[in-house]
Amino acid sequence: MKIWPVPNSLSKEIPRMGEAGSFWEERGEGRHCGVDIYADAGEEVLAIEGGFVIDIGVFTSPDQQEYYQETHFILIKNNNKVIFKYAELGEVLVELGDKVESGQVIGHVGTSLTENESIYKAPFFIRELVSKKQFSKFHLELYKAPVAEVRPYEAGNYLGGFKPESLIDPTMYLNGIAKGIDKAY
Repeated sequence: MKIWPVPNSLSKEIPRMGEAGSFWEERGEGRHCGVDIYADAGEEVLAIEGGFVIDIGVFTSPDQQEYYQETHFILIKNNNKVIFKYAELGEVLVELGDKVESGQVIGHVGTSLTENESIYKAPFFIRELVSKKQFSKFHLELYKAPVAEVRPYEAGNYLGGFKPESLIDPTMYLNGIAKGIDKAY
């Protein structure tokens, strides 16, 4: 069974094409590789499906941009060879190689943005999030395995020209979960 990844999200509505946080949203210097689900920092993030943890790392960091706070990502590969990238996590509760079950708590939503002087140099979409006080959210990307590293990439944004072939739009997948539809992907 597939599980909604953030039970206490502010909404189960996925941003529509072109809206802030939507898949492949144009962000001036790149395109958004996933979808954002808005939630308060500290909310639980659950594994949508079971699988194995194949990578864990830093997603955003002040070393990348001054307006970022440090958040983390988890890559989980399911049995259908789909890779889920759970990102903008403040806390990771699994380790590399762990087997996870659908519905297992794997982390907590983090705070990815900070409001400081550098925000005025940030891209428009970042300034917009800060003006709305949306400092925390959960970011989800889906990929077909095997996937080569997607570059150039920064903090959920693809900075190249054409959409990578391995990148999957998670919108319909998440909308199905929100509506209680459990079809194989």
